[in-house]
Amino acid sequence: MIYDCPSKIYHDALPFSPSKSWLHEYYTPQNLHVVQVVKGNQDNWGACSRTVLFDGNPISLACTKDLIAVGTETGNIITVDAITGVQMSVLSGHTSHVNSVAFASDGTFLVSGSLDRTIKLWDIQTGGVIKTLYGHIEGVNSVAISPDQTTIASASNDGAVHLWNVQTGDCCDTPHEYVEPVRYIQFSPSNSQLLMSVSLGTIQQWHTNGHQLRLIYEETGNGVAFSLEGTYFVSWWETVATVKNTDSGEVVTKLQIPRDSLQCCCFSPNDKFMASSAGDTIYVWDITSSAPYLIEALVGHTNDITSLAFSSSLISLSWDRSIKFWQIGTPTDSMSTLPTSDEVLFVSLQVKDGIALSMDKSGVVAAWDISTGLHKTTFQNPVKQSSEGHIWLINNRPIVVWHSENKWHIWDTEKTDTKIISFAPKGTGFSMSGDGSIVFFLDEEFVKAWSIQKRRVVSQVWLGRDRKPYFDSLIVNGSKVWVSCEDSEILGWDFGVPGSTPVPLSGRPHLYFSDGTKTGGLGLAKIKDTVTGRDVFRLAGKYAKPSATQWDGQYLVAGYKSGEVLILDFGQISLQSVQAGT
Repeated sequence: MIYDCPSKIYHDALPFSPSKSWLHEYYTPQNLHVVQVVKGNQDNWGACSRTVLFDGNPISLACTKDLIAVGTETGNIITVDAITGVQMSVLSGHTSHVNSVAFASDGTFLVSGSLDRTIKLWDIQTGGVIKTLYGHIEGVNSVAISPDQTTIASASNDGAVHLWNVQTGDCCDTPHEYVEPVRYIQFSPSNSQLLMSVSLGTIQQWHTNGHQLRLIYEETGNGVAFSLEGTYFVSWWETVATVKNTDSGEVVTKLQIPRDSLQCCCFSPNDKFMASSAGDTIYVWDITSSAPYLIEALVGHTNDITSLAFSSSLISLSWDRSIKFWQIGTPTDSMSTLPTSDEVLFVSLQVKDGIALSMDKSGVVAAWDISTGLHKTTFQNPVKQSSEGHIWLINNRPIVVWHSENKWHIWDTEKTDTKIISFAPKGTGFSMSGDGSIVFFLDEEFVKAWSIQKRRVVSQVWLGRDRKPYFDSLIVNGSKVWVSCEDSEILGWDFGVPGSTPVPLSGRPHLYFSDGTKTGGLGLAKIKDTVTGRDVFRLAGKYAKPSATQWDGQYLVAGYKSGEVLILDFGQISLQSVQAGT
C-alpha cells in the first residue's frame, strides 16, 4: 500500500501530524481540501520515538553503544539495534527465564543468568555460546562483568554470590553465602574490586580483594545503580532515591517521586540526567544543580516498567511486552506532565489562558487545559506543602505561595537560581495582584498588601471588629480586592490608587466565589444564587467532597484527596435549570 500509493498515505496522515511539526506546517497550506483536526491534536511529536513489541514477556535489559540485549521468559535473548529498534538476532540456549544480561565493557561478549541455574557467555559476532558456567543450585537472578573483563559476578535464589574467572570459567573457592536470595549484583564501572548487592531490602557494598568478598557497609534499599564513570551511585527505598559519592559515601542529593514505589533508576552517560520508574511512569530529573528538579514524566507503557538503560536514547522495558525508546528533552503533552496522585490542596482558574492549575501534597504543580481536560505541563515544587497556600499564573508562569516551617514562601517556577523567597507575614486567604508584585492576605481584622520587592506590608485596610471574613475568601482582579464575610457582606477596595489608603469599591465583584462549601460540616461544593440564597448546583456522589474548589461563573474546578482534578464547564447550561443534588 505504501509502495503503490505514497501520496495517499501522506494525504490521509497529514491532518493527524502534530500541529507544530515541520511536516504539518509545510504541507498543510498545499492541501487545503484535506480534513482538518480542530481540537485535540498534539503540538509536537511524542517523546517515545519507537516501540518494539515481543511475543512473550521481556524480563531483562542491557545496552552497549549500538546494541540492546533483551532476556525473555522463553529462554531466548533477543538483540536489537539501539538506534533503529530493528531485531538483529536471537540467542538460544537457556531453557527458562533469562533474568539478567550484561555486556562486557568493549561490547564483544555478553553474559546471561537464567532461572535454569546456569550462566552463559555469548559471542556477539557469531551468536554462539563461548562457555556455560554451573555452580548455583537455584535460579540465577543477576550477573555482572567487572570493568577489566576478567571477572563475572552472579547472584542467585540460593543465597550465594559467585565470582567466576572469565578466561577459565572457574568459580572462586570461597563464594559468599547469604541467608536470603540475592536479587541484584553490580560492579562499580571504575573499580573491578568494588561490588554492590541487593537482598530483601538490604544493599551491601563489597571489596573483592583476591576474590575474597569483604563487607564494607550496608544500608536499607531496594535497588542500586552506578553512574557511567562510577563516580556516583543511586540507591532507592520506597519513593525516595538517594545519590551518593562512591568513594566517600557522602549524600549528593535526594529525589522523591509523588506516588508508587521506585522500581529502577539509571544515570545518563553524561551524568546530567537521572531516570527513575514507578509503576508505568518514568521520571527524568536534571541533577546538574545543587537542587535537582523533575523535567519530564514519560507516560506510554501500560504495565509496570522493570528496567531502564541509557544508550543513544533512554530505553525502558515493561511487563506490557515492549521496550520503548525515549528522546529526552522533546516537548510533548504526554511527556512533560506528571499525573497528580496525591491529595490536591490548591486549585486556580486561569480562564483567559485556557488553563486550570492544581497543586497536591507532594508539591506537584500541574496545568490543565480547561477545554480538553488534558495536562499541559507540570512542575515539581522543591519542598513539601502544607494545607495553606495558593497558585497563580503570572505572565504565563506559575507562581506558588505556601506555608511551611512557620514561614510563608513564594516560588517562581521560572527562576532556577533562587526558587524560594521567604517572607514574614502571618495570615490566611492569600491571593496575588495581576502583575505578581503584591501578595494580599487576611490578618485577623485586616486585609494587607505585601510587596514582594520591598519585602514588607505597603498598604492595609481594617475590616472592623464585628466582621469575620471567610478563610481563603479574597477575590483579586488586578489591584482590586474583595473579601467575603460571614454575614454575607462583600467588601472591596482598590489598592492600586496612589496613596497609602486603599479606595473602597461599591458593588459586587464580577467573579464571585463564597466559601459556602462547609455547609453542615459535609464539605459539599455548592453554587448559590446570591439573590435568593438558594442552591442551584452542588457536587454529589464520589465528587461530593472536594479538598479544593474554585468557580468563576462558567467553570468550576475541584481537586480531591484521590489526586483527581474535576473541571466542569457550565457555558452551555443554565444554572437555574440545574437542580441541587444532580
